[in-house]
Order: sequence, then structure tokens, then C-alpha cells
Amino acid sequence: MTTTTEQLSATTLLRFATAGSVDDGKSTLVGRLLHDSKSVLEDQLEAVERVSADRGQDAPDLALLTDGLRAEREQGITIDVAYRYFATARRRFILADTPGHVQYTRNMVTGASTADLAVVLVDARNGVIEQTRRHAAVAALLRVPHVVLAVNKMDLVDYRESVFAKIAEEFTAYASELGVPEITAIPISALAGDNVVEPSANMDWYGGPTVLEHLETVPVSHDLTACPARFPVQYVIRPQTAEHPDYRGYAGQIASGVLRVGEAVTVLPSGKTSVIEGIDALGESVDIAWSPQSVTLRLKDDIDISRGDLIAPTASAPATTQDVVATVCHVADQPLAVGARVLIKHTTRTVKAIVKEIPSRLTLDDLSQHPNPGQLVANDIGRVVVRTAEPLALDAYADSRRTGSFLLIDPADGTTLAAGMAGESFASQAEAVQADEEGWDF
Repeated sequence: MTTTTEQLSATTLLRFATAGSVDDGKSTLVGRLLHDSKSVLEDQLEAVERVSADRGQDAPDLALLTDGLRAEREQGITIDVAYRYFATARRRFILADTPGHVQYTRNMVTGASTADLAVVLVDARNGVIEQTRRHAAVAALLRVPHVVLAVNKMDLVDYRESVFAKIAEEFTAYASELGVPEITAIPISALAGDNVVEPSANMDWYGGPTVLEHLETVPVSHDLTACPARFPVQYVIRPQTAEHPDYRGYAGQIASGVLRVGEAVTVLPSGKTSVIEGIDALGESVDIAWSPQSVTLRLKDDIDISRGDLIAPTASAPATTQDVVATVCHVADQPLAVGARVLIKHTTRTVKAIVKEIPSRLTLDDLSQHPNPGQLVANDIGRVVVRTAEPLALDAYADSRRTGSFLLIDPADGTTLAAGMAGESFASQAEAVQADEEGWDF
């Protein structure tokens, strides 16, 4: 008989993030998911019931299951990214509950950066608002492959199909323009539990899945073996023992692709080439390894390799550059201005850099580009050109979320300034033509 542990190990993992404007009921939805899927411990539920009773509420306030910070409970808003882990018989989940307030949009970038799916909540009474468009834009920018539009508080609009249809049509048109590949709209009432875990008896006109059913069945794949192999070096191993006097291994995690013994590889940014002589995994030699395994590579030739170098098959090695053109989301309170000296961290490599240009800032209400803003402030999304002191081997973010992303860091105190996506842009075709004429490749 298969044990519960064995069942869970055999299920797939879905990482998903929730986003929505203030008071859209996002925390209540997450609490309802956890409660109705029997993923809440008894003492947690008792604590929620006790606090709710102290507030004079007749029913447990399920939002308290996720709003863990004291400041969040006092203000009734989500501030920090709250991670929750739960499982059903069909799938395991890592949930990132992100803040809805405009000033915490940067936190959504953190929560959605590794997500396979994003749930965007909309209040049925308010429809698609600016913050909804902002969340859709961030999901598109981060290449989240699946987006669920959860039209909440349907009980407050008498469960009218026309209200849901209008919101779903508007959001789908906007998100499709952004390039979101898959959008699923679901009418719900998180407070009452309609279409969250159990189908609603109040919306017989809706024949689609509940939120949990969609989360359990949406196709996801973490298989990166079809992508070109990338191996950022984390550590150089030189045991210098009597048994292995000449051992030199390069340890790290395979970011993508497959590596094989005998394969010709190039070390970047130096450009030197060699052949994989051996691969060590868990103390044993293997002939092949794939993402996301952590292994140690041994090369045929003695090459100067250190932490931060990238090993890739010679046939599919990325180009290196010292002029990084990318879209960034600014996450720090201090502005990012032209001329700022920063550190850029890409995989295991960190180098000095300077912000050469900020060609544009994205206006989310109409997706237009505000040219040459001079600086980016907290929550701004814009294009930057960064000149690095040493070459970086970047892939386009559209090709690899791992090796196409980077961080900009303040060298003075280590503060993260911005999260960057190489080669990404929201520019329209007309803007792209104009940019090309001006010498910028957007």
C-alpha cells in the first residue's frame, strides 16, 4: 500500500503567487484554500477563531491565516510576501501571497519571480483597475506561464454572469496584449467559498473548474533539460590529498540543460575551451547530469576557473557582453539614476557596473514608454543600459529565467536596488522601430 509520504513525493509541485488590490479579498482566498483543502492545523484554526471572536466576528476571519505580521493584522492589509506550503492528493504547492498595495508592487516581483502560475484577484464591484493592470504587467514581464483571473465578491453583485463576463473580457484583452500565454477566468466568492474548493450552487451558469481544481490540473513542467546547458561555478575543489594529488573539480548546480562526459565546453567569460573528463554526483562518477542537479565537473585541461565563471557546451555557448540592456523593476526606496555605480549579480558572478542610460519608464495604464526619465524610483519598471567592468554571459530572459535574470546591488551597503530581465521589453512595434533608428536595440 502506498504511504502518504510516497504519494506526495510522486506528485508534481506547483509554485504560484497571488496578487490583487487592497481589499480584493486575496488573503481571504488564500485562507479559504488552506481551510477547505484541510491544510490548516487545528491550533492555527483555533487561534484564528479566537482572534475573530475577540473582534466580534461571527465567523472565523480566514485572512488571518496568511496575514502573519502584527502590522498586517492591525491595518487589515498584506505587507510582506507570505509563503505557505500545502498539498492535496494530486499536487504539492508553494504559495506566495503578495501584497496588494501600490507601494508594495516590488514585493510581487519577489513572489512571482519563480512562480509557474499567478492568481490575480479583482473585486467584482470595481472591475479592472490600475493595480490590476500593474499586476498583469508584472506577471507578463516575469514570464509567468499561467494566469488565473479570480473575479471575487460575486456574492455582492448577486452572482450576475454579465458582471463576470465584462471583467473577464477586459482583463483577457489587456493580458493578451502583454503577451500572457494562458488566461483562465473564474468567478468566486472567497468569503462564502463559492468556486474556491467546491463548485458554487449560486452560479450554475459557470461550467469551468474551481480555483483548486485548476491549480491541481494546470500543466506545469520544470524540465529544463531541453534548454542549452549552463553551469555557473560556485566553488573550486582542490582536496590535495595523497589519494587525489591532482584533483581539481568545479562544483555548482546545473542551471539548465544536460552535460555529458566527453562533451566539448567553453568557459566564460575567458572563452577558453576544454572537454568534460568526469562528472561527480553524490560522491560517485556519472556519465551524464542534468538540471537542477548539483555536481562537480572535472575538465581535461588545466584552466584558470573560479567562482562566477560559466561552463557551457561549446556548440551552444552564450555570447558575452559588457553592455547589458534589460528591463528592471526598481525595488529600493533610493532612486536609481543615470551614472549610478552598482554591482550586478548574475548567477554566481558579481561585478562592478555603472548605469549608462535609462531610456524609458513603463506607464502601466496604457503600456506606453516615458522616454529618458533620468531615474527610476521604488516600484518603477523601466529600461536600463548598464556597463559592466567585466563581461557577463547572459541569456535572454525569454529563453531562461535563471541565466537571463540579474540583480543590481548598492556597493555601499549591499541593498538590492533592482531585479533585471535581460532583453525584455514592453515597447510597441512602432516604439521598437524608433528605438532602432536611434541606435538602441529594444
